[in-house]
Amino acid sequence: MTRLFDDPATFAEDQLAGFLDLYADRLRGVPGGVVAHRGEHPQAAVVIGGGSGHYPAFCGTVGPGMAHGAVVGNIFTSPSATQVYSVAKAADQGRGVVLSFGNYAGDVLNFRIAADRLRAEGIDTRIVVVTDDVASAADEDRRRGIAGDFTVFKVMGAAAAEGLDLDEVERLGRAANAATRSLGVAFSGCTLPGAGEPLFEVPEGHLGLGLGIHGEPGIEDVPMLKADELAALLVDRILQDTPAAAGHRVGAILNGLGATKYEELFLLWGRVSARLRERGVEIVDPEVGELVTSLDMGGCSLTLMWLDDDLEPRWRADAYTPAYRKAHAPLSGLHAADVNGGTAAATAAPHASPAARELAAGARAALATIHRTMVDHEEELGRIDAVAGDGDHGRGMVRGARYAAERAEACGAEVGAGWLLRQAGQSWAEYAGGTSGVLWGAALEAFGRALDDGAASYTAADVADGVRAFADAIADLGRAAPGDKTMLDALLPFADTLHRATAEGVEPAEAWRTAAEAASRAAEATKDLRPKVGRARPLAERSLGTPDAGATSLALIVTALAQSAPGGRDHAHDQNRQGVTTA
Repeated sequence: MTRLFDDPATFAEDQLAGFLDLYADRLRGVPGGVVAHRGEHPQAAVVIGGGSGHYPAFCGTVGPGMAHGAVVGNIFTSPSATQVYSVAKAADQGRGVVLSFGNYAGDVLNFRIAADRLRAEGIDTRIVVVTDDVASAADEDRRRGIAGDFTVFKVMGAAAAEGLDLDEVERLGRAANAATRSLGVAFSGCTLPGAGEPLFEVPEGHLGLGLGIHGEPGIEDVPMLKADELAALLVDRILQDTPAAAGHRVGAILNGLGATKYEELFLLWGRVSARLRERGVEIVDPEVGELVTSLDMGGCSLTLMWLDDDLEPRWRADAYTPAYRKAHAPLSGLHAADVNGGTAAATAAPHASPAARELAAGARAALATIHRTMVDHEEELGRIDAVAGDGDHGRGMVRGARYAAERAEACGAEVGAGWLLRQAGQSWAEYAGGTSGVLWGAALEAFGRALDDGAASYTAADVADGVRAFADAIADLGRAAPGDKTMLDALLPFADTLHRATAEGVEPAEAWRTAAEAASRAAEATKDLRPKVGRARPLAERSLGTPDAGATSLALIVTALAQSAPGGRDHAHDQNRQGVTTA
């Protein structure tokens, strides 16, 4: 259990502040993460990242010979696109940037958006996604990134330190990923700061085979094995997936996940190394220890990278970072560049008509309702999400809704609804992170763009069109389809029902209530679906019988908005409590 914290909601920020104080001689903080002090000669910048809770990944491997910057998201949550942009902008030395991260939906979306923004500003930006987990999918492109992150980051960092150009750094990163395979096991689940229970539990006398690093359980539970048997399982399963045309030399990592003692890892390594040598594998510069963790999870993983003439010298190259030192590289000659990362300055709000300002007041109240609703249901949404995911959906939705509502309040009374929703969406995406964060943020921005802040009046059809824009943004960005067991399975019935009822002239509040009922029914029906995209896909069978967390939160939100609207249950209650008679 994670015991040392003040406010669980700010655990990620608080721990990063302490980390930066400790390593101020070689790193500096920028909005969203950390960057390394610079040497005398510009390099292609390697920027890595993901959620907190994995130390030494990611900020612990920033420094000479490895990464130039690390983006730090909330616990087990992808950083926002704004955070990625901030760190990459600060790390860029004029020779371009490679962004690298594990293959998780939220990371892919946020890093991709940041890359587009960097390219639009003239910064050559490449992406190398890590896909090393052999348990998560047969298709290499669909695999998760776990401890193989480290081998890919190490190779690219060494290549950049040599002065190689961006094309070569990217090529070597992709080669390292193609040559890397990992498999992990869990002995116990991990517990989020402030939570009373772990995200999952391994049955007594068993281990979870094929775990993820975000608190996901294993693909299957198997009886607990002795060290020699576990070594055989890890080695044999990975060697079954040896890359085509691979040689016999490998870089190896036996990685602890946070709660497994080093002595246990040393013992297991003795069995693993013997098994590898029996299979004709030559081990080069092995690493044993905690390199990619999952808070306090009990367990370990084995990673092998098959080496060739390109990869071996980079795997063996010097590096000097807070958590990983291949050699004692000197710090002399380093300096902090006078570069500011972060978001661009906010532009002024356009003139808003009286009708737009009135609609903005309603949007502001709606965002406050969304926040209250997510607070009320945070624990249940986390429980649902933890069945086949990482259990962070409730916390992420609370965080995004909170900052969106606060941003809406800060906009003032003179802005229009379109502007207010765009600002709220940006804050949601920036502070929530994760898949739901980027999707809700983009969708709110799309809703805002659908509204003309100069309009003299608005109709129910305008709101329905805004909802349609919201849904289209989710569909386009999330690349999911109905039946994939995502938020879309509740959102599309809601949008379609609202649009149809509005076109038929149904009174707006009644149209919204009818649409909310359709969303609730559709969300409940997702319990019978298997997830086809996202982090829950490898655990599809586990999710049967449990509705999708994203669809559930969407249904809760639209229902709460229906109840708080004029004529709704909560609105009527509030009016009566104030002594006002409602019709």
